[in-house]
Amino acid sequence: MIAPSIDASAAAALAKRLEPLHSMIYFVPEAGEELKEIGVRPRDQYFAQRAAPMGAVGPGLVAATFFNFNPAMIARTVPGVWSSAAPGDVVNARLRAADRALRRLLGDEVASAAVDEAATLARRACAGATPEDRPLYAGHADLPWPEEPHLVLWHAVTLLREHRGDAHLHALVSAGLSGIEALVTHVATGTGFTVAFAQQSRGWSPEQWADAKAGLAERGLMDGDALTPEGEELRREIEDHTTRMSLGPWRRLGDDGVARLTEVSRPLSKAVLPAFAVEGVFAPRSPRAPQG
Repeated sequence: MIAPSIDASAAAALAKRLEPLHSMIYFVPEAGEELKEIGVRPRDQYFAQRAAPMGAVGPGLVAATFFNFNPAMIARTVPGVWSSAAPGDVVNARLRAADRALRRLLGDEVASAAVDEAATLARRACAGATPEDRPLYAGHADLPWPEEPHLVLWHAVTLLREHRGDAHLHALVSAGLSGIEALVTHVATGTGFTVAFAQQSRGWSPEQWADAKAGLAERGLMDGDALTPEGEELRREIEDHTTRMSLGPWRRLGDDGVARLTEVSRPLSKAVLPAFAVEGVFAPRSPRAPQG
């Protein structure tokens, strides 16, 4: 049964709580090891593993769905990476990495009743996700479900993250932000990447960053490195828009299910946070990878 309404703030808080269980895959050494084993160079690994569920796609589609990366940076990886490793092999390597990383980070808890319950609830929530206008989510949703509970949980959280992520891009475009402008304003909130890491990892030069800030200042959204009140309000509207477009899974669970998944996932998400302890990557207040 689908709940007619849901506490949107509780749903948004749960989405943030669950995200580390997915996004740890971009920081754990197991991912680099598994992808290197099948011939994917370190600089190509993020693009390969996240895009692989969509097939052997080209740089245009990856730039559109990843949004805040410099398209020139993506073009240095895609589609060339598919000549080194087929998308299906990348998907399998990523799942092996998730398995190894979760076993290491969760320890004995990996086979616990809490993981089993969280996996059941998260998979039930995924039944409320829809693929319309969500290409990155749709690619991941076409993958088969794993069998072991900890991998069911990881896959479910991945689907929920990409479902919300596609909605987030819709909100950013509706707000009139380009990819780099979205990244600049997100970093300015202090809840995401540091400026240095955002520029390096997304392929934007200091000059391009400065130009984006200047354009945002002309629109009254930034003053130096800080958001203006108008900029802060725009970011709030973006988050609210994102949440409104992402409520389907949480309506499937209902308020009681959201509350229970929030409770049971708390120690699991906390257990994977050491994966993000990379100096110089995140702003002090951010325990998770941002969407942009």
